[in-house]
Amino acid sequence: MTIDAAQREMRTAFLGGFGGQLVAGLIWLAAAALGRWFAPIYGMAALFFGSMAIFPLTQLVVRLLGRPGAVRPTNGLWGLGTQTAFTVPPSFLLVGAATLSQTHWFFPAAMIVVGVHYLPFITLYGMRMFGALAIVLVVAGAGLGVYGPPLFSLGGWVTGVVLLGFAFLGRHLVLQEERQE
Repeated sequence: MTIDAAQREMRTAFLGGFGGQLVAGLIWLAAAALGRWFAPIYGMAALFFGSMAIFPLTQLVVRLLGRPGAVRPTNGLWGLGTQTAFTVPPSFLLVGAATLSQTHWFFPAAMIVVGVHYLPFITLYGMRMFGALAIVLVVAGAGLGVYGPPLFSLGGWVTGVVLLGFAFLGRHLVLQEERQE
């Protein structure tokens, strides 16, 4: 299987990352809401533990949309997706360290971690949009952390909206590609 064929299979199976970005965006929005309207610790817990449910919820979403949510065993990119996902939990040690210094740095630090985690998705899906997503999240996270107002949930709201926007962009790009085939 060529890299192009493996990437195409990933795009088709996961609708250009639609399910994952949709689920992640909703989790970020829920975490921002809990952190804003209840207490920051609830927002932190919602993002951390909610993120553990992203893959199974993504599977549910893509299968409800009629996509397989899996690729053939010969597709070597499947392992890259798994490896990429497992970079986020240990990176949250850094998010925790930043948060100990300034509670309102939680979401900006998490934005940077999640943004960087999207860089391998460029190769995984063969879609440059993931580079743009990574840049937006990293730059926005750094900007909010350094220059933003000390509002705990602001980064959560921003990230949730950005992820939802990129979810629909990825879906659009894949559906357009499939119509052209």
